[in-house]
Amino acid sequence: MASFQTPDYSHLTQQDYENVYEPAEDTFLLMDALEQDIDNIHQLKPSVCVEIGCGSGLVITFLAKILNNSAMYIATDRNAIAAECAKRTASQNQVVVEVVTSDLLQALQPQLNGGIDLLLFNPPYVVTPSEEVDSSSIASSWAGGIDGRQVIDRLLPQIPQLLSHKGIFYLLVLRENKPDEIRKAMANMGFQSEKVLQRKTGPEHLSIIKFYRDPDR
Repeated sequence: MASFQTPDYSHLTQQDYENVYEPAEDTFLLMDALEQDIDNIHQLKPSVCVEIGCGSGLVITFLAKILNNSAMYIATDRNAIAAECAKRTASQNQVVVEVVTSDLLQALQPQLNGGIDLLLFNPPYVVTPSEEVDSSSIASSWAGGIDGRQVIDRLLPQIPQLLSHKGIFYLLVLRENKPDEIRKAMANMGFQSEKVLQRKTGPEHLSIIKFYRDPDR
């Protein structure tokens, strides 16, 4: 399997990271999962790829690079500073990504409904007090509230209407997010799932789960 280079993000500064989530172990795990699953992604031949909560833009830029810019790439972040950083990251790496400031995908619905072939989400997953979830500070990039699930649980019911018939959804989760419960909820909405990659980084047990429609449903 070919090994792909991490996109260049040397243009981002410590000042940027005061307001935008700095690429960390979770970021690199999601990129590693995409690289590991590249053969399946190529078979999918995605036309529309979307990342929710793109932060620095490293992951969606990586996806565009490994797919040779062969699709439409869209990224959202509720943080306008992060959206600007993501635009710069795409430009730095000579890929085209449409970046939109939006809470989840609200700014792009209903236009994108049923049209997303590949969806990525590295959510705010850390277990925190609920009030931190909507913080105006950088804490909102990792604060997941109760069970670290408050933002994840807002998105999950939207997945059936967002994905195309062949669409796949990669979700990064922490063990404390109760991944089996998430997979069961998605199964009840007609999705099969598999764990693509997992890694222990310090105290965190992280996994990437891939969801796709159950052909028998």
